[in-house]
Amino acid sequence: MKTLLFNDTLIAPSKIVCIGRNYVEHIHELNNEIPSSMVVFNKPNSAITDTLRFISTDTRFEGEICFLIIEDKIAGIGFGLDLTKADIQNHLKAKGLPWERAKGFDGSCVLGDFVPFDAPLESLRMTLHINGVLTQEATYELMIYKPLEMIEEIKSFMSFEDGDIIMSGTPKGVNTYKTGDEFIGRIYSDERLLVESQWSVLG
Repeated sequence: MKTLLFNDTLIAPSKIVCIGRNYVEHIHELNNEIPSSMVVFNKPNSAITDTLRFISTDTRFEGEICFLIIEDKIAGIGFGLDLTKADIQNHLKAKGLPWERAKGFDGSCVLGDFVPFDAPLESLRMTLHINGVLTQEATYELMIYKPLEMIEEIKSFMSFEDGDIIMSGTPKGVNTYKTGDEFIGRIYSDERLLVESQWSVLG
């Protein structure tokens, strides 16, 4: 089982629950429809990694605020990258087929450090810089579905195990990447930095 460190304890998430199409401008940039209900899909534990690797020329990064769930509540917060094989996903979507081949492959859930969550949800903001350039930015207000709504919707049909992760969706600015790119993801409470994670893309 893949693990992550939280509060000096190794935690093995049973799954990563991902919220799709949760930012309007990102929906528009991919020419998708705004969903009538929450889009939810899972990544398996085997998708987790702390290393960002070049996968293929069509693989996209999607920076996201991630929540660590313990006892059905948000216990920690971290920055994550949802890697997506875009060509495969577009083919699957066109056929009305599930997305696991494009979203759940090994190494597709790149997670940084998690810290205890001690801030108002309404104050959350994230940024992603690549090679020093601001590439993605989002605030709580821009989420279609807010974190507590995510938890309640997920619980309506699926149980959380302690240590599970919610990836809360990605704002506009997703793109492909290449070996050597430098990623810095940050999550703030207003102007206070909560957590920062850095990756250099390996070949």
